Amino acid sequence: MAKRFLFILFIMLLVLTACQQAIPTTPFPTPSNGIGGNATEGPLNQGTYQPTLPIAPSPTPSNGIEGFVTEGPTCPGPVPVGSTECQDQPYQATIEVLSSDNKIITQFQTDANGYFKLILSPGTYILHPISGKPLPHAPDQTVVVTANHFTQVTIQYDTGLR
Repeated sequence: MAKRFLFILFIMLLVLTACQQAIPTTPFPTPSNGIGGNATEGPLNQGTYQPTLPIAPSPTPSNGIEGFVTEGPTCPGPVPVGSTECQDQPYQATIEVLSSDNKIITQFQTDANGYFKLILSPGTYILHPISGKPLPHAPDQTVVVTANHFTQVTIQYDTGLR
């Protein structure tokens, strides 16, 4: 039992010695020794290490456009008022985003449910839905994006059914 205790004590001394050798004995970093961070000067704070904090990443953009694309009518002929049979349906579409001087900025496609969300800088944009030949067709829309806000947009394609 005593041999085991001495062996454990010996191992602990080895580990402690190794740890002390691994700890640098240089003074705290100061601007004069070229190691990052900064030190406050003065009789009480001489050599006190104050690490330089990293710059936080900029927040995720929170402005742009968001909405749905639908197509309709989906039934030919007159539809009774209040009927839910022939409601417009979600439509997967390709939309071009143009600047106010009609230059293409980007293009995106909605998901299968017609939903889209696109980050854009604040400004005025023209949404140009890519139409079929000749149908379905949707007109261009002008949208204004403001800072820290997603502008809600609904794009409706006309199927031509009457």
